[in-house]
Amino acid sequence: MKARVKWVEDVQFVGESGTKHSLIMDGPENLGGHGTGMRPMELLLLGLGGCTSFDVVEMLKKSRQNIIDCIVEIDGQRSESIPKIFTDIHIHYIISGSNIKEAQVKRAIELSSEKYCSASLMLGKSANITHDYEIINLT
Repeated sequence: MKARVKWVEDVQFVGESGTKHSLIMDGPENLGGHGTGMRPMELLLLGLGGCTSFDVVEMLKKSRQNIIDCIVEIDGQRSESIPKIFTDIHIHYIISGSNIKEAQVKRAIELSSEKYCSASLMLGKSANITHDYEIINLT
């Protein structure tokens, strides 16, 4: 896997993935940012959310759960001192569908966080990661 980051101006950068997708990253305004892109640490949380969502949705589909939506809300707390790493991350899953079994949701989240989600396992080496969920049954 490869990536490339190019400085544009001030504290603005363009990141390009090995699959040729790109996005703009920008720093905070007090450091010269212009509000034109996400901050790099926000991208880490989004990567975590995408990684675990992928796992959970795939597992629920394979267990024949009639899932129609999955939303993951992530709250990350960072240390006050440099390096300002994530110290605590909470992941809240909102799973919607028909006749969704709670045991299946719980197991999918556990497997993602403990075995499959590389981002979760990596960030969990420095941050306390917790999670909870809610199920919205649309019957």
